[in-house]
Amino acid sequence: MNFKEELQAKTEQAEETLKQYLPEEKGYQKTVLSAMNYSVLAGGKRLRPILMKETYEMFGGSGRVVEPFMVAIEMIHNYSLVHDDLPCMDNDEYRRGRKTTHVVYGEGMAVLAGDALLNYAFETAALAFELPEVQEDVSLLKAVGKAMGILAVKAGVYGMIGGQTADVEAEEFPPEKVTEDLLLFIHEHKTAALIQNAMMIGAVLAGASPEETAKIEKIAYNIGIAFQIQDDILDVTSTLEVLGKPVGSDEKNHKVTYVTLNGLKKSEEEVKRLSEEAMKELGSFGKRNLFLEKLVEDLITREK
Repeated sequence: MNFKEELQAKTEQAEETLKQYLPEEKGYQKTVLSAMNYSVLAGGKRLRPILMKETYEMFGGSGRVVEPFMVAIEMIHNYSLVHDDLPCMDNDEYRRGRKTTHVVYGEGMAVLAGDALLNYAFETAALAFELPEVQEDVSLLKAVGKAMGILAVKAGVYGMIGGQTADVEAEEFPPEKVTEDLLLFIHEHKTAALIQNAMMIGAVLAGASPEETAKIEKIAYNIGIAFQIQDDILDVTSTLEVLGKPVGSDEKNHKVTYVTLNGLKKSEEEVKRLSEEAMKELGSFGKRNLFLEKLVEDLITREK
């Protein structure tokens, strides 16, 4: 099996795992449940669940304990996209080639769907405590508790929400006040934090040491920053048909990006540097995961 076929197979596996945990669309709250599922099942690379599972397996993990966390991280990612697309934020009408949640369900219901996905993510992750393999292993029980903490912190005010806050405020700044330091803070917290979240949880659940987990956190930082800079590059160089979402939205929203600060050439060079550093560190563990290494390389240099 070549890389593309293997990636497709793993994406489909992640999709099936996700579907197993989604809520049934029934009861008086049926509309918000429908909006949640619409948002989550809108396609996408399922990058974070795959990164989590591949890191888990790299450290020798096996079993089902990783599954609730794979689903939880994808729900958190998708809730952030639902809120990102709102008229009060980026005001985007398309996501992954189809209408965004607020366009289909209305702004109020989209807010509720995002809130619901965040809550449901933690409900789902907590199901890991009920697994027999966890209840019978004290060390795994502690690992699940630690993973819950990582999930919360990296998605919260010291993670993704903190980055989003700085991003929203930066849009009101005159361009000259948006420094590279501020931009890297936004990228680290808004984008890299969820990649760190995924990979660190995978490592922790597999029994990685604190030192190994810290190393994974740094690797995921490099991946996240490179991923976001590449996203900024694509917003300038790609098309709606290729990317599946509107291009030029950064310019439309008067957003300062790494590209507008440093130009395309330097941005491309920085993506290359971060990518190479991440790949070198990722290959330095005792047990290598060649698929994971190829996935990281592929997503950083992606065209959509």
